[in-house]
Amino acid sequence: MPNPPLTEFSFIRRHLAIPQPHDPDLLLGIGDDAAIIRPRAGFDLCFSSDMLLAGRHFFPHDPPEAIAHKILATNISDIAAMGGQPRWVLLSAALPELNEPWLQAFSGCLFTTLSQYGITLIGGDTTQGNLAFNVAITGELPAGKALRRSGAQQGDDIWVSGQIGLAAAALHHIWGNIRLPETLFTRCEAARLRPTPRVALGQAILPFATAAQDISDGLAQDIGHILAASHASAELFAHAVPTLPALRQALPEATLHELTLAGGDDYELLFTASPSHRHNIQAAAQAAQTPVQRIGKITHSGSLKILNAHGDEIHLARKGFDHFATA
Repeated sequence: MPNPPLTEFSFIRRHLAIPQPHDPDLLLGIGDDAAIIRPRAGFDLCFSSDMLLAGRHFFPHDPPEAIAHKILATNISDIAAMGGQPRWVLLSAALPELNEPWLQAFSGCLFTTLSQYGITLIGGDTTQGNLAFNVAITGELPAGKALRRSGAQQGDDIWVSGQIGLAAAALHHIWGNIRLPETLFTRCEAARLRPTPRVALGQAILPFATAAQDISDGLAQDIGHILAASHASAELFAHAVPTLPALRQALPEATLHELTLAGGDDYELLFTASPSHRHNIQAAAQAAQTPVQRIGKITHSGSLKILNAHGDEIHLARKGFDHFATA
């Protein structure tokens, strides 16, 4: 016998209020007006929230599995940048309709990703409307040890994880601004749809890094946030920013710089550390199975200077994404 048509509450019961692994710190989860968490002694809680809109942060026709992964990954990445362990999320969703196959695919990936990172869904809200999601995430980390944007010191190295510019390259290919070989586009599109939050790396560098944040709106713009919070300046070496070798070969240098320095949507970690900790950083990255690369240094120049391989300054048309300035 077929299931009756979905209502708001049957959707929640069928696709969101499903059994999850036991969490001893969660006293009350989904089903009441609010969830109750009992913080562990010796740990600080960190909170973050992101809103993701169809047509702005993802395409409405993106696979539901990819959307579920991305709305979580972008928030998990914020906790990773603090050196924390993600623990609990609240999910609010505006859905144009209750499409059973779409919701099955979405919730299946949602709970797979939650399980992968040891996170519990503890509540949220649903309504009918244009496709949009808001995730509020809570993480924990050893008391007083959080990585902040404000700790960069003169002489520190600037590091970045992973490969930069792939998601932006996929977007510009879709928009018709560039044309990538099909195999290269497939690789870049995978990075756009399924970014990897660097939780293990954030925790591994916690004893050594002086400042950190994740790259969401563009590397040049996001390093600017660290510099502003730390009252510092920097030199950034554009040629040292890691990306796919095939992408470097396929695009003119100026286009590549726009994608790697101002593209955004990378969700890699950008952090600073004393040169005396270079060996420790490399060892931490190896333990976290995440590649890292030194791409610059904190200076006393009074500004952010982006230099090419010849030492000439690069001037970008823009440094990153602005939700109110970018069409």
